[in-house]
Amino acid sequence: MSKQAIEQLIQATLEKLQQSGDLPAVAVIPSFQVEATKDKQYGDYACNIAMILAKPMQRNPRDLAALIVNAFPVNAAIAKIEIAGPGFINFFLSEEAFYSIIPEILQQADQYGHSHKGQGKSILIEYVSANPTGPLHVGHGRHAAYGAVVADLLAAIGYEVYREYYVNDAGRQMDILAASTYLRYLSLPIFGQDIPFPVNAYRGEYVIDIAKELLLKVGDSMRVNTAELLKNLPKDETTGGDKEIYIDAIVQRIRLLLGEDRYKTVFDLALHTILSDIENDLSEFGVNYQNWFSERDFIKKDVVDNNIATLKAGEFLYEKEGALWFRSTDFKDEKDRVMVRSNGQRTYFANDFSYHINKFERGFDTCIDIFGADHHGYIPRMQAGLEARGISPDQLTYLLVQFVTLYRGGQQVQMSTRSGSFVTLRELRLEVGNDAARFFYIMRKCEQHVDFDLDLAKAKSNENPVYYIQYAHARICSVLRQLEEKSIAFKPERRFKALSLLKEPQELQLISTLSRYPTVIMNAAELHEPHILTNYLRELATDFHGYYNSHQFLVEDENLRHARITLIFATRQVLVNGLRLIGVSAPDSM
Repeated sequence: MSKQAIEQLIQATLEKLQQSGDLPAVAVIPSFQVEATKDKQYGDYACNIAMILAKPMQRNPRDLAALIVNAFPVNAAIAKIEIAGPGFINFFLSEEAFYSIIPEILQQADQYGHSHKGQGKSILIEYVSANPTGPLHVGHGRHAAYGAVVADLLAAIGYEVYREYYVNDAGRQMDILAASTYLRYLSLPIFGQDIPFPVNAYRGEYVIDIAKELLLKVGDSMRVNTAELLKNLPKDETTGGDKEIYIDAIVQRIRLLLGEDRYKTVFDLALHTILSDIENDLSEFGVNYQNWFSERDFIKKDVVDNNIATLKAGEFLYEKEGALWFRSTDFKDEKDRVMVRSNGQRTYFANDFSYHINKFERGFDTCIDIFGADHHGYIPRMQAGLEARGISPDQLTYLLVQFVTLYRGGQQVQMSTRSGSFVTLRELRLEVGNDAARFFYIMRKCEQHVDFDLDLAKAKSNENPVYYIQYAHARICSVLRQLEEKSIAFKPERRFKALSLLKEPQELQLISTLSRYPTVIMNAAELHEPHILTNYLRELATDFHGYYNSHQFLVEDENLRHARITLIFATRQVLVNGLRLIGVSAPDSM
């Protein structure tokens, strides 16, 4: 019997007591917990419902517990129920119920642990959404792994999950990328020009590669005179100027010299090259999306203007110093936010706010944004915007992911995006493999920093959690190969008949751990905490390795042999299910 089944029986018992008048009717029964016990002298599950209800019901918790226990329906899966301590209700499963988890696992196979808790409600989850101005770095990799696993966990408990990448293909950073590409084009050896490269431009080797592609595409047709390009420009930071003013000036000069059509050629080549690289990188990492949502296409429509008009009509906007401001402080934000600048340009917030309204207009019940930890201050203004448009802020969940620090040989690996010296996700994957990268990225809470030990991730030892878990699966497969190689009889029709022979402490512990898997999936999904699953898989692997080291599976006693093989079959299934959810393979041999 599962935790969820006991919760349902308790809920039904409370409703029965309310209908009979033994308990006063309440609109909503407070949330309570049913948890697997660590010490089996207190049963298999313990519930705190009596203590939760004591205050609202104005009753002694032990008296309430007795009332619930006396009204609890007879169930063959429950051998006895006891009241302990201040009012805990402890449930002892029958032997039949305890062993029934093994056939349940094998019969449900890859669906074991899945549920319908989400009832098909739709969730849009947006993650990574890195600016397409360069390859994905190791920080983006954590967003990718975390977002993909959260999405798959939510799907496993019955939500209809839609995965989306918001492509920031409009705005200043994209213009800087286009300018960087064009300047590298002019600096190619074929032209023999020495052009100073802006401090605030994108400097990675990938920009030079795109410039070479541009040369293949257009030849020397876009060449301009260096003096004409640099004439009367403000100073860059290296000569005592402002790097931001300089880069904006050179972007405008390039646009003027090239004209919009030729400038668009450079812009589109840079965008599509990098976006294609991002797509391929994520796909190879097992991260895929239903939609790549283009900001550039979105803002061409009337959606943003219509949103601004709606806010104006609701008197949520006002003019100040030529700009249009949103009354964000009316909704508990720390200050009002500019929607349209004095030069008539919309802010990023205006576009992003409208994009989030669009998410709900597409019919999603809830949305999840996975952002970097540096976006913490962005949350109140977005919640304010939703509330102004009549959407509950509770419908949008923000999950903030902390940074990743790489270590090799005990030394920190330095990274910097704009300088081009960063470590890419692809480089990390090539060094440690997809499996280790996926696992290490999610084995901590998202709000905790990750110290990624490259040496540990590659180690073939029990200290490496990925290796340790995969080795448990490989060991099971080796036992099953021995079964076949030695022509030892295993009759599937007999596999469930002798399970009660599994009495060893390691066997009972393993069965108990297997039974917790559905609860682990539920908690990991609802709390958006994949590390709950990685911790569980390490625990399951530990239980199996302890069993493997203590007992023989291919014993002479045919009944016991069938029971033990059936148990490790079930263990293999749960390992496969859990590893699949986190995007890690389950090798047959290692």
